[in-house]
Amino acid sequence: MNGARLVPESLPEEPAVHRYRSHTCGALRPSDVGGTTRLSGWCHRIRDHGGVLFIDLRDHYGLTQCVVDSDSKAFKLAEGVRSEWVIRIDGRVRQRPAGTENPELPTGAIEVYIDDLEVLGAAAELPLPVFGDVEYPEETRLRYRFLDLRREKLHANIMKRGAIIDALRRRMRDGGFFEFQTPILTASSPEGARDFLVPSRLHPGKFYALPQAPQQFKQLTMIAGFDRYFQIAPCFRDEDARADRSPGEFYQLDIEMSFVTQEDVFQSVEPVLRGVFEEFAEGKRVTDVFPRITYADAMLRYGVDKPDLRNPLIIADVTDEFAEDAVEFKAFKGVIKSGGVVRAIPATGAASQSRSFFDKLNDWARSEGAPGLGYIVFEEEGGQLTGRGPIAKFIPAEIQARIAQKAGAKAGDAVFFAAGPEAKAAALAGKARIRIGDDLDLSDKDQYAFCWITDFPMFEWNEDEKKIDFSHNPFSMPNFDHEAFLNLGEADAETILGIKAFQYDIVCNGIELSSGAIRNHKPEIMEKAFGLAGYGKDVLEAKFGGMLSALRLGAPPHGGIAPGVDRIVMLLCNEPNIREVVLFPMNQRAEDLMMSAPSEATAKQLRELHIRLNLPEKKA
Repeated sequence: MNGARLVPESLPEEPAVHRYRSHTCGALRPSDVGGTTRLSGWCHRIRDHGGVLFIDLRDHYGLTQCVVDSDSKAFKLAEGVRSEWVIRIDGRVRQRPAGTENPELPTGAIEVYIDDLEVLGAAAELPLPVFGDVEYPEETRLRYRFLDLRREKLHANIMKRGAIIDALRRRMRDGGFFEFQTPILTASSPEGARDFLVPSRLHPGKFYALPQAPQQFKQLTMIAGFDRYFQIAPCFRDEDARADRSPGEFYQLDIEMSFVTQEDVFQSVEPVLRGVFEEFAEGKRVTDVFPRITYADAMLRYGVDKPDLRNPLIIADVTDEFAEDAVEFKAFKGVIKSGGVVRAIPATGAASQSRSFFDKLNDWARSEGAPGLGYIVFEEEGGQLTGRGPIAKFIPAEIQARIAQKAGAKAGDAVFFAAGPEAKAAALAGKARIRIGDDLDLSDKDQYAFCWITDFPMFEWNEDEKKIDFSHNPFSMPNFDHEAFLNLGEADAETILGIKAFQYDIVCNGIELSSGAIRNHKPEIMEKAFGLAGYGKDVLEAKFGGMLSALRLGAPPHGGIAPGVDRIVMLLCNEPNIREVVLFPMNQRAEDLMMSAPSEATAKQLRELHIRLNLPEKKA
């Protein structure tokens, strides 16, 4: 054939118009007026104006107003169409009559007159409407999630989620990081939350576990000689649901770096998060340089290790003031004598509030298990700051002045007090700070306020077992001279409890986005750390032998962090619940109501897996 191609005598004609659409429902503009179009989508809203039907046709890209009247051959069929039916229409693009334009729609200047209509998919009666913002029970929304996802706000959240993940990936690659994929079927982890176990058919009686995080794998990647790793990693934990955490599974921006200090991690991660938040902040301010706050300062000044810095109120310790002999307030005196503390929470401008403001705060404190919140209201009399209120008479004026100075209070402000054991007083003061800030409208909600929390304690005292235990992450490098660390013994308990770790959290608007650490890459330091917490070498080998083996064969200094993707999206979508930004979430009982999961296994499946069930007895 000498390379010649066979050509059929006649070729089929190219269709003039695509089978389903020539345009999307968000594409038409005034420049298209006078032309014809084919659109396909869902009937978002139908309005009958007596012989004239208006159908708002919706697809993924937008919404177009379509019109049909009795002069059209499609009118009779259109009269039978209902909400959420999927249809195709052919029609003519025309200008909307003057005064009927919708400037809120990109297609709001035009409409399509329907010449032909085809029903592509009829819909039964809807269990929940797509049009409008009517709130429906969560169970209904999750059972019919595919309908819920058609609603404008939720649909936009999911699209924004995808754009945010793209932005994270882009910035990580620009920062010299390379994306890796780590295993999903792995070994069970003896630390952290409960694992999800997967039975092995080929190895009877043995189980894989779904990874709680790629922690060991990303560290092994560094030990393998790679330098900058990241992954949008799925993580699986068998734990209860919370507003900011999905049950079962979630995603995190997993990061690890070799030959780095804590500061190197900060300098690499901070621009990524700041840039993504600036890109999607929609006018809200984003912290320029993330402040570093030590764990101890956070607990003192904010009462929590994930402070909301949009709130300007700062807690102060006034234990010394209430311990003065001249102070006669016996309730706080008793607390201090038993080793407790007193914390002061300023309330800017609260002097102008009615008595009910103070009474409601006291009632709230009692609901939190406290006896109440003592307070002093400061006013100016004769050029002097004077306090009034239930406990003011028990405190001399000069000590009141010191309390006001410590709390940053001035005339017109109030100061509330939380007293008790340090941890309880801090927690109550932290909650009171948020409540007072919200009640007085002091918090600047028009921003994303970031900070780093650093210098977490490496160890803590376990009162129940009367022993030293790990405070947070046992694999963090202690911020302590290594030779001195190796020589610590039982007599050095006070020193041990004072050791800080190279461990850090990143917090935004009071939500912990991530924990991270410089890893303990020296086997002898790791063995010593576990030994100080009461774990022998045999236990360490049994639980983490694989990691220890790798560390003994040449491990670089390395560290990382793993910001939660779901929480980032939740913040940027301004949603209070993480289920509003997850495509197909479970309910609070870790059930997928739409897919009926978890479900029972068949007898055949159980036989193949060599599993026999031992179910708990059903309660009567």
